[in-house]
Amino acid sequence: MYDSILVPTDGSDVVDRTLDHALPIAEWSDATVHALYVIDQRITQAADDDTTAEVRSSLESEGADAVATVVGRAQDRGLDTVETVRTGTPWKEILEYAERTGIDLIVIGAHGKSPREKLTSMGSVSDRVVDNASVPVFVVRS
Repeated sequence: MYDSILVPTDGSDVVDRTLDHALPIAEWSDATVHALYVIDQRITQAADDDTTAEVRSSLESEGADAVATVVGRAQDRGLDTVETVRTGTPWKEILEYAERTGIDLIVIGAHGKSPREKLTSMGSVSDRVVDNASVPVFVVRS
C-alpha cells in the first residue's frame, strides 16, 4: 500500500508514540522509513552574530540524534531507512521533502498546543502539514 513513509522528528517524546504507529504500517507495507529533522532557520537567524555558529552546531547535533533514534527503531524491525537533516521552515521542508522523494504517507506527531501556544510559536507544524499535504497524513497526538 505504501512504499515510502515519512516520519518528521523534532527529537521529542512525541516521536516515540509516532513510531509506535508508523513502524507497524511500514512493516505491513514493506515501506522505506524516511526520518527527517528540520533545523528551523528562524532560530538560527534570530541568534546573535557571536552565537550563530554555536546555535547551528547544537541544532545539527540535535537533528542527527533525532533522526538516528527513528532510524535505529526502524532498522531494529528490519526496515529500510533514509535519514535527512535539512534547514528551513519545518512545515514547508516536510512538504517539499515529501513531494521531492515520492512519499506516500506522512506520520507526524502533534504536541496538542493550545490556540495561544500556536500563535506564540507561529502555528502548529502538524496542522500546516495536514492542511497542505498532497498525500495522506497520519497525526499522532501526544
